[in-house]
Amino acid sequence: MARFGLPDVDFIEVDPEEMESIAVARFENATGTSLDETDPRRNFIKSMVFMATMLSNNIDFTGKMNLLAFAEDNYLDHLGVKKGVSRLEPRAAETIIRFECNPVETFTIPSGTRMAVADLEFASTTDYKVSTGLTYIDIPMTCSELGEVGNGYLPNQITNIVDNDNLPWVTKAYNITKSDGGLDWEENDAYAERIRQSNSQYSTAGPEDAYIYHAKSVSSEIVDVAVYSPSASVVTVVPLLENGALPSEAIITALEEKLNGRTIRPLTDVIRIESPEIVRYDIQLDFYISRSKASVETTIKAQINAAIEDYITWQKSKLGRGIDASELVTRVKAAGGVRVTASSPSQFIVLNKTQVAHSNAVSANYGGLVDD
Repeated sequence: MARFGLPDVDFIEVDPEEMESIAVARFENATGTSLDETDPRRNFIKSMVFMATMLSNNIDFTGKMNLLAFAEDNYLDHLGVKKGVSRLEPRAAETIIRFECNPVETFTIPSGTRMAVADLEFASTTDYKVSTGLTYIDIPMTCSELGEVGNGYLPNQITNIVDNDNLPWVTKAYNITKSDGGLDWEENDAYAERIRQSNSQYSTAGPEDAYIYHAKSVSSEIVDVAVYSPSASVVTVVPLLENGALPSEAIITALEEKLNGRTIRPLTDVIRIESPEIVRYDIQLDFYISRSKASVETTIKAQINAAIEDYITWQKSKLGRGIDASELVTRVKAAGGVRVTASSPSQFIVLNKTQVAHSNAVSANYGGLVDD
């Protein structure tokens, strides 16, 4: 499917059955011989049609991989290079490890000290000196593997010291923050969108698209950006992260550094980074399931619950996306629900471009089986 709302295109349209019919007809006209389905010569024609179809599909694929609306993976990377836009690289997750200690003399927790959890390790990147009298020291540690794999370990889940023999005065170690910040390679759709917006980066007039492009280039966590000017020469940038998350201090700092760069910020602009305003809403939903589908009732209920979760994620994945009860009802019906009614949200709620909708209480009441 094409990106950016563009229509699909086919460089070559191939109908194997039509191609075979044409080939057989031309053979029969040229030779005066009729080919039935068991004729070896017809099987030969079928094999040629198969090869021609494969070649046509490859040509069509090659053509599409040269278009930004279709290109993926390495093909998309090459299109990005033409615009001077590289795919955002993966990043390792980080956490803070607290080392409790009882030193009788000053000692060092060396760079490369490791903590293990599951199949992963987190390691320090610099030496830390611990003086006598200190009862603990907090040390940032980075996951040994790039990507999101190291995210999500809650406090006190990372407790295994790999290099315990080198830490005689350490009595205990554990993470005091949830591990996060790990990112995979930027996904194709997000990368393609940045490539599309890249022409705006060359303007020195401070256009909205330029700020959006540069903001999204800071981190693949940033999925949407709003830009507005509350007063002359003041530019406010509002970033939204994956799954509707608000920007962390690290993201805000990175945005400030990026957008205040000498080659990016017009001389007279003052840049401000703000978090989106959260607008809360409740979900109160009633639904039934057709009696004709009683045999898969449990499956449909699970599908409906998943549809509600997908709606919640969809709702908070874009700034300014109005709270739309009809979208919720449509998704629940598509999942197999009937007689679906939503008493909350009871009507469409308009949001401005710096707001994001977050669900509060969620109640989905199943009324049972009903006749069609």
